[in-house]
Formats: sequence, structure tokens, C-alpha cells
Amino acid sequence: MSHTATTSHETGGTTPGAHPIVGHLVPTWLLVFVGTSLLMLTVITVAVRYIDIGEFNIVVALGVALVKATLVCLFFMHLRWDRSFNTLVFVVSVVLVLLMMAFLIMDTNQYRDLQFDGNAPNAEATLQANAPGAPVARFKPYSP
Repeated sequence: MSHTATTSHETGGTTPGAHPIVGHLVPTWLLVFVGTSLLMLTVITVAVRYIDIGEFNIVVALGVALVKATLVCLFFMHLRWDRSFNTLVFVVSVVLVLLMMAFLIMDTNQYRDLQFDGNAPNAEATLQANAPGAPVARFKPYSP
């Protein structure tokens, strides 16, 4: 009994002993194009860091990250060619994570009165006693 492997799904899985080596073949040019796109989007993310557009910086950075994650999922995780149920499971999981984050963000204002800036009071007292004026846990904005 001879077992020959095939590289495509042309047999439809009906030939006994024929197992596909891979699920599908992706052209090299497509992988190079997606990889180059990911590199360009990384350059855009770094460039946005140095351009001050206010609070819109985070929106642009998250938008670029979303596009990059979509490209990785579609082409490198092969969701583009996979069953639609796997894509559905992935999308539902991302939506549930975003929903959880939204509920957590809504809850942060409730405890704002209990938060304090800087170090905890006991830690600050110890720092001031042992190393007065030490720049521990103090925020310094980045300036190029």
C-alpha cells in the first residue's frame, strides 16, 4: 500500500492515504508584500511618536496597530483561507476583550478620590529620610 502525499486539496480528501502537506500555498510575493506593509506601518507608528498632534497620537497609534494585527491575522495566521467559523471565534474573542476593557475603563473614575500622585506615603517618607530629593518615581517628559 503506497501512501503519497499531495500538496493541494484537489483530491478533496477522498483518496485513501492522501494527506495534504499544507492546507494551502501562499505566494511568496504576497508574504513579501504583507511583510513590507508591516514594516512601513511600524515606521509610521514610530514617526507619529515624534509628531505632536495632541491626544490624537494615541488614536493614530492604535489605528495602525489594528491594521497591523489584522494583516498578521489574515495572512500569517491564515485566517483569510481558513473556515469562517475560526474567523468568527477570533472576532468574537476580540470583541469580548474590548468590551471587558470598556467596562474596566468606566470603573476607573469611581476610585479617583482614593488615588494619589507620586509614591505611596510610607515609601515617600522613607525616600525623603534616606535619599532626600531623589528623583524616584517622578515623571519627566521626554524631550529629544
